[in-house]
Amino acid sequence: MEQDQHGTRPPNERPRRGKPPSSPAPSAHPAAPSSPLPSQARRRTTARPVRGARPAQPQVRRLPDPRLTGLGSGLFCIAAMFLLGCLDQLLFGASPTVYGVLFLPVCVLTALWVRAGDVLTAPVVVPIAFAVGLLPVAEGGGGPAGRLMGLVTGLATQAGWLYGGTLVAGVLVLVRRVRWVRRRRRRG
Repeated sequence: MEQDQHGTRPPNERPRRGKPPSSPAPSAHPAAPSSPLPSQARRRTTARPVRGARPAQPQVRRLPDPRLTGLGSGLFCIAAMFLLGCLDQLLFGASPTVYGVLFLPVCVLTALWVRAGDVLTAPVVVPIAFAVGLLPVAEGGGGPAGRLMGLVTGLATQAGWLYGGTLVAGVLVLVRRVRWVRRRRRRG
């Protein structure tokens, strides 16, 4: 009578590198044992690590680190400031101080999230976004002329926040640009 050993390995055969050992196929005979032999079980638990593989390190949760293009960072900054301006209008009754305080983190995020090749666009986009976001906050009379006058007045009275946010974005961009240039010189 012939013995049926589907899926069992001879004791001298080792598993291939990089592949986990396969489990034995279920036997068609009910009398065959369903658990692996002790030598096979030992071999599975003592599998050798693959050469060149790094040991598993615990995952550290980090802040998001997106890399936006120049256009993407501009759209992010403009959309964020417009939404924050609308939120300021709804919750705080168009408070220019709250709007200015909310402007600073958006400047920092814009300067940090733009990719290295486009970092110089951040200080250009930030003042434009400030003006766009100031539209819902600016108080003006009825009609487009009154709204425009309110925007000009808001830009004049909130120039400190505008210059401060642009300065923060500019300093961050310059630091990132210098580090990027130094890294490129070391490689090349």
